[in-house]
Amino acid sequence: MSRRSIPLLRQLWTLPSFNLTPTRSVTYMPRPGDGAPRAVTLIPGDGIGPLVTGAVEQVMEAMHAPLYFERYEVHGDMERVPEKVIQSIKKNKVCLKGGLATAMGGGVSSLNVQLRRELDLYASLVNCFNLPGLPTRHQDVDIVVIRENTEGEYSGLEHEVVRGVVESLKFCSERIAKYAFEYAYLNNRKKVTAVHKANIMKLADGLFLESCREVSTKYPGIKYNEIIVDNCCMQLVSKPEQFDVMVTPNLYGNLVANTAAGIAGGTGVMPGGNVGADHAVFEQGASAGNVGNENLVEQKKANPVALLLSSAMMLRHLQFPSFADRLETAVERVISDGKYRTKDLGGTSTTQEVVDAVIAALD
Repeated sequence: MSRRSIPLLRQLWTLPSFNLTPTRSVTYMPRPGDGAPRAVTLIPGDGIGPLVTGAVEQVMEAMHAPLYFERYEVHGDMERVPEKVIQSIKKNKVCLKGGLATAMGGGVSSLNVQLRRELDLYASLVNCFNLPGLPTRHQDVDIVVIRENTEGEYSGLEHEVVRGVVESLKFCSERIAKYAFEYAYLNNRKKVTAVHKANIMKLADGLFLESCREVSTKYPGIKYNEIIVDNCCMQLVSKPEQFDVMVTPNLYGNLVANTAAGIAGGTGVMPGGNVGADHAVFEQGASAGNVGNENLVEQKKANPVALLLSSAMMLRHLQFPSFADRLETAVERVISDGKYRTKDLGGTSTTQEVVDAVIAALD
């Protein structure tokens, strides 16, 4: 869950029975054993993946974060994710991964999609927001894109009916609508926007809208509206501050999340995660094809910020909020200072120089 979201506990300050002021901290009361180090499955991945996951490992060690990694080598040219990796994630419940390359065409299945379907990671969350000190065309951007992660065109659910005729399966689940509204409710968000193409996809996207409308009636304190996906993209690049939480079918969400990321500072700084009822996999929120950028790998200048912020989301998911706060504050200090930035943010720094700066800012 994003640091920019207000924890539910803080909302209780406004109740008369809690005579607290905003300047007084709330003591985090752990249950016995909560501080024990947690095992996290680590998949470095392809391309820049080992660089940015290595950055996270260094920062976690410097913070003495209460976790340790179980590393597995998985690459996009494998036929499928090895069973021992799946079992590790099922055991640990949490995974941190770099990007996995996906071949174009040829019937090769995406391992990213395999992971999501195998673990039923039905909700993808990408938080796109302005970082202090990082100039962008738009200000006041703070958008959470929640997309259905296991169904629709992007899930790879397609088959050849007869030679030359390919059918893509698209259906809807009410649970992504419930997840979006529950996220908005627990994080003091004010509005949920459903993104669709129901004017053309009347049955499939129509069912998606029906689910969103029905769920919205159970959250009267949250404003609900709808927008067609092509108009949504236009509105994103012209007036992104109008959006808060966006809930989308699978394919649209990937496009919307990458567009929102570009508006707010680029894919290199946007955190994300994929979650289900039992498991969570954290990774860079929006990739936009930079996984296999050979120049970044050779020059060792990949931007580690997105995965560092994703790992902070992971820390909060593991109920280590003070470590998450410390990491996010350090990253924001480095970005705001402007001395150490990678090429995509207008600088010349290497991955290691950014990591060293973040570690220095932890103190």
